[in-house]
Amino acid sequence: MAGSEAPPFWFREKGWAAYCLAPVSWVYGAVARWRMDNARPRQVMAPVLCIGNLTVGGSGKTPTAIAVAKAVREAGYTPGFLTRGYGGSHVGPHLVDPDADTALSVGDEALLLARVAPTVVARRRAEGAQVLIDDGADFVIMDDGFQSRTVHFDYALIVIDARRGIGNGSVIPAGPLRAPIIDQMRHADGVLRIGDGERGTRVVRAAARAGKPILRADIRPREVEGLREKPLLAFSGIGEPAKFFDTLVAAGCDVASRRAFGDHHVFTDGDATELLDRARTENLTLVTTEKDAVRLSRFGGPIAELREATRVLPVDLVFDNRLTLDTLIKDVAARYHRRRIGR
Repeated sequence: MAGSEAPPFWFREKGWAAYCLAPVSWVYGAVARWRMDNARPRQVMAPVLCIGNLTVGGSGKTPTAIAVAKAVREAGYTPGFLTRGYGGSHVGPHLVDPDADTALSVGDEALLLARVAPTVVARRRAEGAQVLIDDGADFVIMDDGFQSRTVHFDYALIVIDARRGIGNGSVIPAGPLRAPIIDQMRHADGVLRIGDGERGTRVVRAAARAGKPILRADIRPREVEGLREKPLLAFSGIGEPAKFFDTLVAAGCDVASRRAFGDHHVFTDGDATELLDRARTENLTLVTTEKDAVRLSRFGGPIAELREATRVLPVDLVFDNRLTLDTLIKDVAARYHRRRIGR
């Protein structure tokens, strides 16, 4: 299950729904474990860093991938992103054109990534990786793909939102985990904890017991000064809209009204009209995330009007220690070279 609407009980203490679905979860987990353990990933001629998560839904993979790509470029490599293009229609492999493609064709995450480095969407990831390499990339950053393991990655960095955590700790459909945490951790090389929160503690402890290095980072907004001038109507359709709303509040903004949609929500004319009318009636400034904004692009009518009227809050992922990020990149490259020599 990878839908945009996570059942609320996934992120509460286990109740009757989770316990009733436990037998199905056991089967799902067993299949996921077998697939991960028995995968035969194809090797590609470049270092591959996989940025994945343990659960369905948003955890911060995209801002992590962008931050890593910028550091990779500073280290002297030519990065390229490889993603499945969730929410898009392209089977691929397709090299994303940020000036022509839409979120409906390649997905919102791919459009954001393509603004930073060449990006390929492909359901067959190995073919997509080759397209990136042929295009000149010499360091591949996979946005997700950790559980499928169709491409050999030299390093798997698991991203955990410390505030969101892993919910009730159960496997789909009883909870948000894509596979049992112990089985996923066996295939991980490191864990990146984003932000603060007790819900991330379980993953950090599991990583520590498994001897995995733990990195830490924060999502920080930029260009917020102009958003503090008047009350805001904040709207978003990401994995956890509340995190966006709280980021605005923490930055000193007056969030007078909030509108949350499902993850990867496809905005309609009706949505746009509702938001525009509310903003006018209550004299509010519209604001949304970068990921939501790309889903408003290349439309006419009310959606185009909404995009024109909406401010965007850009964010950066900032590592606590830049040295750990530089060391990670060197480690990925070193593992690749050892892999090539060992063949």
